[in-house]
Amino acid sequence: MKLRKGQQLKEHASEIIERLRKLYPDAHCELNFTNPLELLVATILSAQCTDKRVNIVTRDLFKKLKTAADYARIPQEELEADIKSTGFFRSKSKSLRSMAQDLVNKFHGKVPAAMEALTSLAGVGRKTANVVLGNAFHINDGIVVDTHVRRLAQRLGLTRQEDPDKIESELMKLVPQNDWTDFSHWLIWHGRRCCYAQKPDCSHCGLATICPSFDEYAKLSADAETKKASAVKKRSMPAKRQPKQTGEKRIAAKL
Repeated sequence: MKLRKGQQLKEHASEIIERLRKLYPDAHCELNFTNPLELLVATILSAQCTDKRVNIVTRDLFKKLKTAADYARIPQEELEADIKSTGFFRSKSKSLRSMAQDLVNKFHGKVPAAMEALTSLAGVGRKTANVVLGNAFHINDGIVVDTHVRRLAQRLGLTRQEDPDKIESELMKLVPQNDWTDFSHWLIWHGRRCCYAQKPDCSHCGLATICPSFDEYAKLSADAETKKASAVKKRSMPAKRQPKQTGEKRIAAKL
């Protein structure tokens, strides 16, 4: 896949943005939260876990723990039990308790609305900080680069980078700052609903005509469908019957 350069790349990015804006006008963060602390907690829990599962866990967790001090005081074992189904519950529990302790010690228990302050918290990296800033405070300080954003940015010909920080840096040059938060949501929604990791649904993709990866993935999809149809046809065909042998042939076969 050959990447466009300069003005061509910016025009390509603009077309992608406008199409995504029309495809997903209601795109939003799919983690449930009512305040910045809840979103910060939910984002930490979402590592290697689906938003759906996190929302199930936080439904009860947010009723039980309401302040940073609550998370800082809760025993490790008890918090582990509360969040166990999100996976990696031991490390997540440690991160949540340490993060909460930092909030209490450094910011009087309030979630700060600045990148440098957020990333000073234990267990909080740039991606998590971008989620909180963009969705809880409506501050476009960067672009969230998760697995969906990384995959789609590469497939759409916006970057060849592999490192999330480098991908973010390149995307920030192509996407207007006012769209940074929405752009992440658009790519995440498209990745979850159409441009899947294993079998992208290219035949129903609203970006197909401008996607530089369309021919490659459409061919893979077509080949997979052909193989599937062939296998189904083969299984549905009646087994060939062997012709009956005469008595002399049966004796000869035994000999």
